[in-house]
This record gives sequence, structure tokens and C-alpha cells, in this order.
Amino acid sequence: MKKEYDYLIVGSGLFGSVFAHEAHKAGKKCLIIDKRNHLGGNVYCEKIADINVHKYGAHIFHTNDKNLWDYVNQFVEFNNYINAPLAFTKGKLYNLPFNMNTFYQLWGTKTPAEAQAKIDDQIKTYGVPEPKNLEEQALSLVGKDIYESFIKEYTEKQWGRKASELPAFIIKRLPVRFTFDNNYFNDKYQGIPIGGYNKLIDGLLKGIECKTDVDYFKEKEYYDNLASKIVYTGKIDEYFDFRLGVLEYRSLRFENETLDLKNFQGNAVVNYNDASHDYTRIIEHKHFEFGNQPQTVITKEYPQEWNRKNEPFYPINDHHNQSLFEEYKRLSLQEKNVIFGGRLAEYRYYDMHQVIASALHKSKIELQND
Repeated sequence: MKKEYDYLIVGSGLFGSVFAHEAHKAGKKCLIIDKRNHLGGNVYCEKIADINVHKYGAHIFHTNDKNLWDYVNQFVEFNNYINAPLAFTKGKLYNLPFNMNTFYQLWGTKTPAEAQAKIDDQIKTYGVPEPKNLEEQALSLVGKDIYESFIKEYTEKQWGRKASELPAFIIKRLPVRFTFDNNYFNDKYQGIPIGGYNKLIDGLLKGIECKTDVDYFKEKEYYDNLASKIVYTGKIDEYFDFRLGVLEYRSLRFENETLDLKNFQGNAVVNYNDASHDYTRIIEHKHFEFGNQPQTVITKEYPQEWNRKNEPFYPINDHHNQSLFEEYKRLSLQEKNVIFGGRLAEYRYYDMHQVIASALHKSKIELQND
């Protein structure tokens, strides 16, 4: 008996929206459901004081892949925003990522050779041959001054653990540039959708039936019976009713303020790297789109412990959680008519271009075989 829909897509974030778009383009009938009261997942923008506020944290699109850049620009034009965050630590502002501007601000070094010698000397003094934790790893990569000024307290806020208790693999490398270049991502293509990310999602989902405020798990049997196949983008352990255990995350709390100022901090992103502030950064949203509004909206980001009532933001990919995920992944491969995709279903941190690439890849394989 033919089902009403070819695909039920659980979750309207980037993975679900791209998959739905590709399936719809191929003539498939899709239904998207989302438990939130809006579409777009974590890229959703909320309009406050005529400013597009990134409701779930700053989202800056960047990629070196021209095909992906062309793909997103077919739905909405992207501006030329370049991410160049600042770090506030020990009462001073510094440029990020670590580059010649940062080293001059920190040490007064004026040439790449001087900065390199300073870092090499500190690595020789404080580094260890086989780092056993994040602290030792960072000291071995950049030395004491950069570690203590920018990494130690910020990381401890982010993860809620001492740096000496965190695994070394969290910091595989620390990009250090010996040029005066504050371009954080350094990718060829960067920008923000003109008018906000909702325009991208609206473009992807044009002509596709969508329902919000729907809890899939409360009516799972009903929704499963509507479609021939399911695209699931939620937490993989929740799909299996946590039967093997709960995968862990770090969460975030966002505190918005609307200010009667044209310009609060002069930059979209300012990180607060030391422990004197509980938050890790302040976002001033209007600067993503070069706004001129009379007011401004800022968001302070507070890392927090995750529980099943909080939003899951960063998977804790330590040995325990990764082993547990692999067990869930084995279970997922036994589900013949379910496609698992996205950061929660794959338990990995994805940048936007990566999740779009993953959705394009999986939808191509699925639609070719269908």
C-alpha cells in the first residue's frame, strides 16, 4: 500500500532542509516536522529591533568549495562579511586568530622572526614530548603566554573542567599565523545571507509541507506510517530510547539585551577569554549585516552543563561517548528505511558547509538508489 509521503523528515535544520529540497526537486513528496515553533534549526534568526538575531549563537558561513557556495547563493545572496573576532583578556583587547597583530599586542614583537623565536623559546621551556592533557598539549603547541592569556580560562569555562583534566585531543592544533591577518576562517568564500538565514531555509523548503510544534516521539507510530522512508536528524540515542545509555553534550545559555545605542562593541564577535566574566563571548548581531539601526542587540553566551532538558550544542567526543555512539551507529545501520543525518544523529560537530555537504551526499546516494 502506497504511503502518503515518500519521505518524513524529522527536523528542519540544514541537513533536513537540504535533504528535503533535493528530494522535492527529484519529484518526491516530503513532510517536514519540527518540535520547535519555527523552522531552520539552529540557524534560525529572530527579528528584534529590526535586527536579525542569531537565536542559537553566531552562524558564519565559510567554505573553500565553490559548488557549496553557489548552492547556498541560489536561494539567497550572501554578503561579504569576514569574521575577525577580538579577545578581551586581562583588561585588554587582542586580535584573533593568533597572528602578528596578537603577538605585537602581547609582546611588542614586530617581525615574524621575533614572534617565532618567542614562541619556540616558550615551547622549549614549558612543552612536553608526549602531552597527556589539554594543558600540556597547548603549552607544547604555543607556549605559556598564549596559553595562559587566551586558552586556559576560556577552555575551562567552555567545558566546565580544569584544562589539566581535559583530554589532549580536544586541541589537535592551534593555528598560528606569522602575518598581520585577522581573517579567522581564511576560507575563500565567506558571508551571511542578506536578510538572515531564514531566507536560506525558506528557499530550501519552498513548496514543501512543514509542521512545527510537533514532538515526533509523542506520535512516532502515526508519523512513521505516513511515509515510505524517514530522514531523522535528532539525537541518535533518543531515537533508540536511550537503551544503551545517554550521549553527553555541553550546552549554552543565551542572554539577549536590546540597547539604545547604535554601536556597542564595534565588532560582531568579542570573546571573553579570562575567568573574570562567566560568559565566553558577546555577539553584536547588527554587524553581521553591516546594520545602521538606531538600537543594537547583544547576546552573551554562557556555557553550561547539559541535561536532557537543555539544548545539546557540543558533543563530548571523549572515549566513553565515542564508543557509545559507535554502538548506536551499529543499531542505526539495521534500520532499513531510516536515514540518519546531521550533527545530532551523527554525534559530531559540523560547520554549516559540512552539514550541507553531508546532506547533499546522502540525498544523492538515496535518490540514485530509490
